[in-house]
Formats: sequence, C-alpha cells, structure tokens
Amino acid sequence: MSSQRMIRQGGRMGRRTFILSSALAVGAVPGLVRAASANEKLNIGIIGTGGRGASNLGNVQGGNNIVALCDLNRGVLAAGGERHPDARQYSDYREMLQAKRDLDAVVISVPDHSHALPTLMALDLDLHVYCEKPLTHSIWEARKVREAAAAKPNLATQMGIQIQAGSNYRRVVELIQSGAIGPVREAHVWVDRAWGGGDRPAGSEAVPDGLDWNLWIGGAPERPYHGSYMGRPGWYKFWDFAGGTGTDLGSHWNDLPFWALKLDAPKRIEAEGPPVHAETAPASFTARYGFDERGDLPAVDLYWTQGSDHPPKYKGPALPEGWNSGVVFVGEKGRLLSDYGRHVLLPEDQFADFQRPEPWIEDSPGHHAEWIRACKGGPQTKAHFGYGGRLTEMNHLGNIAYRTGKAITWDPESMRISGADEAEALLRRDYRDGWDIVR
Repeated sequence: MSSQRMIRQGGRMGRRTFILSSALAVGAVPGLVRAASANEKLNIGIIGTGGRGASNLGNVQGGNNIVALCDLNRGVLAAGGERHPDARQYSDYREMLQAKRDLDAVVISVPDHSHALPTLMALDLDLHVYCEKPLTHSIWEARKVREAAAAKPNLATQMGIQIQAGSNYRRVVELIQSGAIGPVREAHVWVDRAWGGGDRPAGSEAVPDGLDWNLWIGGAPERPYHGSYMGRPGWYKFWDFAGGTGTDLGSHWNDLPFWALKLDAPKRIEAEGPPVHAETAPASFTARYGFDERGDLPAVDLYWTQGSDHPPKYKGPALPEGWNSGVVFVGEKGRLLSDYGRHVLLPEDQFADFQRPEPWIEDSPGHHAEWIRACKGGPQTKAHFGYGGRLTEMNHLGNIAYRTGKAITWDPESMRISGADEAEALLRRDYRDGWDIVR
C-alpha cells in the first residue's frame, strides 16, 4: 500500500486511523492549477478564526463563500459565526475536514505545532490550502508537506509570507538576479525582535471557559494550562509549540535572500548564542548557513541574527543608520540594503546614475489574492509549499545547530545530519499519544 498515507489521530474524537489515498510524486514541479473557473466562488473553510485567523478570513472572504468555521475557543468561534451566520461551526478541525462536504479550500491559522496535521489532511482530501508561517513545527513535517503538495500539483498552496507580495521584495530580487551588485557570496539578515528565554511556567491555572485545552495541545507534549502560553509571545517561544524568532520572523526576512539568491538547502550550519534552554527558544542568537555553488551561481554564506539592531557578523563599510532590521547583500560590485518596504544600492554615489532593469516579476494582486487566483485556475503562488517548505527547513536547521552547540552538515536528500548525533532527534517530534502522523 505504498501509494497510501495514514494519519492516526486521537484526542476528543478518540483514537482512530484514517487512510487517505494519494500518489507520491516527490519533486514534482507545481504548474498551472486546475480548479474552479475564475468567475466561480470558492467554498472556503477557516481553521482558526481569531487573531491572525480573523485577518486571513477578512482577506479571503470577498467574492467567495465561507462555508465552515473552526476554532477551539467557543467565544472566538461564536464571534466568527456572527459575521458568517450561514457557515457550519466546528471546534475540532478533524471533524470539519472529515465531513468535507462542499469544501474547496481551507485556511489554517493555528499555532505552529498544529500546522502539519490539518495541512496534510486537507491535501489528502484534494483541498487547496493556505497555511500560516512557519509551514511546520519540524523539518520532517515540512518535508512531508512538501511531498504531499508535490503529489497534487493541481492544488493551490501558499505559506503566509505576505511581505513577498510587496513590490519592494520583487524589485530587490530583480536587482540581485540581474547582477546589479555582481556575484553575491555573502548576505546578512538581522531583526531586532528579542522574544524568548525564561522557564516553562510552574504550576497550572484554570482553563478559561470555552477553551478546549486538549485540542489546543494537539500533538505537542501534555502540559497543564497556563496563561503564559497565550497571547504574544506566549506559545511562540516554547520549543513544545514553536521555534521562536528564528522560524517565525525567519520566514519573512530570510525569504528575501532565499528567493533572490536562488537558495535551496544549506550544507553547513553553525550557530552561537546564550546557553541553550531545554524549554524555550533564545531571545537572541546568530546562525550561519553555508550554501554550495548553484549552477553558475557562487557559493554563499547567509547570516541570520535576531535580537540585534545591526548585523554583528557584517564586516563591510558602515551601513546607513535607521535600519534596525534588514537584509544586506554583499556583492563584488557593491551592496544592496533592504527591509520590508525600501531598499538602497550602496555606496549611493557609485549607483547615482544606475539604470535599473525593466521589471520582469509581475506585481502581485495581493498575497491572499494570489492564492485565490491559483485556486481558480491561475498560476501557482510564489510562496507555494514547495518553496515555503524549503525555507522552513532551512530556518529549523539554524535552531538545530544552536540547540546542539555544534557545526552540522545537512544532507537534504537523505534527511541526515552529521556533526552532532543528538541533532537527528530534533528533525521530528514525538507526538502525544493518538496524534501521531504516519507517513
């Protein structure tokens, strides 16, 4: 039964095994999506309707039908139901997906540790999927999502890295790939956010009325409820539930050099930072990703730094002030400095008369609109799961190098790490009984 994949699930529904058929076509390249016509309305289900989920819902509802809402907080679910009274309501996404009914697509906006399971279920059920970043909680999950999406090239997928849809990133990619600053062998990314550190909360608190804590935990280790897991940074900084700033903001900021330099899988990764904590991601750390030559592109080192308002590993000429987070590409003929919404070629006097290339990357109709268009038969999104999965894997590798305290070597084909035996154990998690994913 090699063409079948199983997802074993438990929790409030009880331990069950669903066998969902699909063919594996690892490495398939996403192409044009065959789906509803551009004039038809999609029937969309929303998994996670508060916070980021409410924002995503607002961005996909126009011109489409919201037919199902799912949230494990009854109050949040009820608020969504007031705005969409005709939508069916669920507290458990497994029930929503197994019912399927008239669904065409789903939007997943839940904490990182619960991304993979609904995403895989939806793909196996031939549904288009939008999933928040980072794509998954582990490298193993990211690879399985990539494989599942590659096996269904007719499905539209998108990871929630909306900055990519802005014109700034697209113009930077064009400049780098046109050779404006020459071959790039070094790039630095830094963000000043410093969320992380501290201990897991001691004791427990009463579970708020309306919240299904068992469903919230999902496949993560059993933990008593505590308010410290809610809000921001909340669950974001705990290894049980996420990967900290490295996988969260790394999804946005590392996206630019990953795209512009046509990166794939780093071979050598090392990291440094404060002493490793067993429970929480660090507030600050630095990682170096070493990439081999890629065709006619040179080898490149990509440096990631969090918790700093400057790139500490950058040794070039001083950068302009006022860039507390950013990306600097170091080329043979100059540098390019960028953040989310602006960029500059350096030194500025050298590029005063520079003639920019004619834009060749189309402007996006909007991040969510790209996905809706793909669901209705348009081109696949630029942040499809093949791309988003590779970016997610890279960011996780930085965390693994930091947590082991050793330089590691990554073999993406075999999914093996050398240089630290303990690193292999961090490629995938042990799931709570009844929530394991069999792939």
